[in-house]
Amino acid sequence: MIRKAETFAIPVLLSAVCCSLALGQTPLMTVLEVDIENVIEYQSDISDPSKFGTNPDVTPSAGIMKFGAATVLGDIVAVNGQPARGTFVGRPWAVGLTPTPIPGRVGAEAIADTTRISIGYRTFEFLRSDGTPIGTIMVLGLNGGSAPPGSNFRGQNFAIVGGTGAYLGVRGEEGGGRTPQAIPPRAASIRENPANRRRNGGGRVRWLLAVIPMSVPQIVTTPSGPALTHFNNSKPVTRSNPAIAGEVLSLLATGLGPTVPTVNIGEPFPPSPQAAVNSPIEVMVNGKSAKVLAAFGRPGTVDRYQVNFRVPPDTAKGTATLRLTAAWIGGPETAITVSQ
Repeated sequence: MIRKAETFAIPVLLSAVCCSLALGQTPLMTVLEVDIENVIEYQSDISDPSKFGTNPDVTPSAGIMKFGAATVLGDIVAVNGQPARGTFVGRPWAVGLTPTPIPGRVGAEAIADTTRISIGYRTFEFLRSDGTPIGTIMVLGLNGGSAPPGSNFRGQNFAIVGGTGAYLGVRGEEGGGRTPQAIPPRAASIRENPANRRRNGGGRVRWLLAVIPMSVPQIVTTPSGPALTHFNNSKPVTRSNPAIAGEVLSLLATGLGPTVPTVNIGEPFPPSPQAAVNSPIEVMVNGKSAKVLAAFGRPGTVDRYQVNFRVPPDTAKGTATLRLTAAWIGGPETAITVSQ
């Protein structure tokens, strides 16, 4: 039986540890496919605040006012095909930019060299299944018109400008993606009561976040290879002492993010209470998800985490790839030897 609170020594000298990501090297990019449901855009179609949110039923928009704002709300239900929780919030302002405005047309067409529908910001706030916050990704940019050079995000020009929690310091791009049975966000009047958003129903969309993190989760390497040990005796996993399919291993990693309880950046993890990793952690062996038994900050160290996991019982004998993800952000692969 594995007791989560147990810490088994991983025999490496931390001062001699070298990471596979060299100083100054660009971190790996991860694409997050974020599925969002019940997406409604509450448009500013009236000017009387006393009528905002007063209608409990579905209330179609009468059309957004010139240069008007809207509030977009939705529920995050999956990330990269894995069930997730969270909230999407967007705040667009209509600009109606076009090189060929039509005089007299009702709306917010404005002469410009570019074609854009709106400018605004978007936030993706991710939660664990129990409602614990994981982190938030913030996005800023323009909607409609041409994609930026080198981007596949058609009709989008949004930059990831930062994040919190597990996504501290992220950057990148955001855009739309195809999803089965996609439904465009529903345009509602600002008179519709947002408390009934899920009951009234809305759109179903997938947005793609091309995330470049400040750091990536990765398994620490030593002169003799990845910092892994056999859980039952704390001896290093090597070619002459390989991992066994179905057994529990411990690895030493960096870049797994915040813990519970919280430890300030740059401070060592305490011996008690154990600093459990807050983000969802996944260990992939030959591309197959392994069962993670514990993930926590190593007491007395800074940005050093121990992850205990069970090698999938059907792992083939020979060289196997090992990859670590935290909050759906993937790190580089490493190799280990497995025997049956």
